[in-house]
Amino acid sequence: MKGGGEKAGLIIAVDGPSGAGKSTITKALADRLGYVHIDTGAMFRAVALTALRAGVDGSDDEGLARLCASLEIAFARTNGCCRVMANGEDVTDAIRTPEISLLTSTISARKVVRDFLLEVQRRMGRAGGVILEGRDIGTVVFPDADVKFFLTASVEERGRRRWLELAARGEQLTLAETIAAVARRDEQDSGREHAPLRRAADAVDVDSTGLSIDEVLDRMETIVREKERLLAMARQ
Repeated sequence: MKGGGEKAGLIIAVDGPSGAGKSTITKALADRLGYVHIDTGAMFRAVALTALRAGVDGSDDEGLARLCASLEIAFARTNGCCRVMANGEDVTDAIRTPEISLLTSTISARKVVRDFLLEVQRRMGRAGGVILEGRDIGTVVFPDADVKFFLTASVEERGRRRWLELAARGEQLTLAETIAAVARRDEQDSGREHAPLRRAADAVDVDSTGLSIDEVLDRMETIVREKERLLAMARQ
């Protein structure tokens, strides 16, 4: 991570609960900074989708190990949009259903899956110039990240956002059902044994409740630019 030559840029970790807007914010921030965006949550979702299709139970560690050994996850930019690929298939939309969301929480609690993706994430990010988002980036994947953010919003706000996303795709869930699902996901993610959702002690808290995307981005970009400036001065 650090050492072994100058990095291409900072390593930025963005953690937070489901529905906090991490994907939207980190993609936009990566575009502003000219950094690579690595959506670690999408990687876990891709494993969950592949397991579901293969009939592998979320608690079957041996089956999950075999599945991971044959799974290649990549990110491809098409028409300005970052697409999630699993063994060459575009699964960007397929991994964003409520069923996959809940299964992902189970899958992501399995050590065999976390170990597999941990190495993939570190390999993708160690050169710097990257923004990684997830639930344990600043505590487990890159505990020495140059900048750490903990992005959150109220459960009601996060549920409303998810409900609007699902409604736009034709999913027939009520707002109350969606808020309840977000709350259950919070409980699962915070209570799991391996790498639970935690705020890094040195993370900057960003509560996006009631804020526009640009307001959140402006605050985060200011912090990153200041860190870049300080590091540049230290190298002089």
